[in-house]
Amino acid sequence: MRCKNALRTSLAAALVVGAWATVGLASGPASAAAADRASASSPSSLTEEAPASAGLLLAMRRDLGLTEGRARARLAAEKTARAVRGKARRAAGPSYAGAWFDPATNRLTVAVTDARASDAVRAYGASVRLVRHTARQLDAAKERIDGLTAPDGVSGWHVDPKANRVVVDVVASAVSDNDVRAFVDRARATGPVVVRRTPEAPRTFAAGTVGGDPYYTGNVRCSIGFSVYGGFVTAGHCGQAGAAVSGWDRSAIGNFQGSSFPGDDYAWVGVGNGWWTVPVVLGWGTVSDQLVRGSAEAPVGASVCRSGSTSHWHCGNVLATNETVNYSQGAVYQMTRTSVCAEPGDSGGSFISGDQAQGVTSGGWGNCTSGGETWHQPVNEILNRYGLTLHTA
Repeated sequence: MRCKNALRTSLAAALVVGAWATVGLASGPASAAAADRASASSPSSLTEEAPASAGLLLAMRRDLGLTEGRARARLAAEKTARAVRGKARRAAGPSYAGAWFDPATNRLTVAVTDARASDAVRAYGASVRLVRHTARQLDAAKERIDGLTAPDGVSGWHVDPKANRVVVDVVASAVSDNDVRAFVDRARATGPVVVRRTPEAPRTFAAGTVGGDPYYTGNVRCSIGFSVYGGFVTAGHCGQAGAAVSGWDRSAIGNFQGSSFPGDDYAWVGVGNGWWTVPVVLGWGTVSDQLVRGSAEAPVGASVCRSGSTSHWHCGNVLATNETVNYSQGAVYQMTRTSVCAEPGDSGGSFISGDQAQGVTSGGWGNCTSGGETWHQPVNEILNRYGLTLHTA
């Protein structure tokens, strides 16, 4: 978050007047990396008409194998799906069994248990799939599993609307472990459960002090998530309430005002000392910066991109929502699983779909060389928990 005064002026001209708050960015000399990414943010990429910045489109092309035209079409379709989902859910009534976005058709699919609800759902433009178990039944089964104590070999569990089951993820090397097998048996007794093998156990993505464009608390480096009025949100495992926070240049930013981990993995930092907040997700000089215009939740199957201080921009798809992740420090609930990679130091960083904030990076497995999966804590949950207002353009 480094900018010279001249760069602030040029960026401000590209933004809607009044989009900048009076707390947040570091004053002082700018780095070459910041200058690169500021120059990459051309006014044409930050207009109200643009569905996404050039950088976001570039990252989607790179990570999802899309042409620019298909990336733009997908973003437009995902925006429609976000609007349709709530209406279709109400139309389905008690027979609602979940929904997901299908990249192959660019349409939202809604699962129902009663065929009589199909026409009402289709009226909103969604496809319909008839299934056996309602969302309420699946959520209840997951909640019962949440009440169990999971061994380390169980990496998490979530409701999969496409499978119409609760999926329990088990680390492949621990499938035969007696404690894991006992947990799976107890999980299966709660309702419709299927077991899936995963290559690695999830871990958080905090890191010791290294270079980059981070914020620091003690000797831990993490990444800023999203600006809120008065500060920014990030991951809870990055620091406890009251802990002092410094910026990329080691100048004081402020303090953690609230933090929760495990159980949750979210926190917020109040900023001052000459810093201010902006409604922008950084592109790190390799892609354009992206304006944040809201926080509408993307459905399963939608594209999502992540920005972090170690591995910078990467994109993938939403794989699951409301997942319980079993870290070695304890379980974290209501997480969103994605196919986006991440690495140590990316913790707390931004997940964004189009121009809609999604959540802050929590942890995952793998890396951005060999691939992997990453979870984020939904941003709306953080805003509601602390009574914060997202800073939007």
